[in-house]
Amino acid sequence: MWVRGIRGATTVHNNEEEEILQAAVELMNELVAKNDVHPEDICSVLVTTTHDLTATFPAKAIRQMPGWELVPLMCSLEIPVQPSLPKCIRLMVHVNTSKRQDEIQHVFLNGAKALRPDIIAEKKG
Repeated sequence: MWVRGIRGATTVHNNEEEEILQAAVELMNELVAKNDVHPEDICSVLVTTTHDLTATFPAKAIRQMPGWELVPLMCSLEIPVQPSLPKCIRLMVHVNTSKRQDEIQHVFLNGAKALRPDIIAEKKG
């Protein structure tokens, strides 16, 4: 059993609470489904947003998912390096798993697919 990091990212169109919360849940659901992860497997989750997302904390939506009440979550701002992808939510999920590093499936949705085209291409082929 190892602790592995699983990366995920997505974007939203608007700085609106409901859209941010829905995007965070969609991203987390996709990440746990692709990696067969359960809340009790998770050590912690770091959630970052770009400076243009101020309507809510994305972790709020994850905390409200059934079974996720005890998972440690923390939100932070992404470093504002230019040019960076706007309106982006990123996750770093630390999990206890027996999977090898090359078996972990990182998840990039919407405009965030542009962040790691190498990973997306790897998983397709």
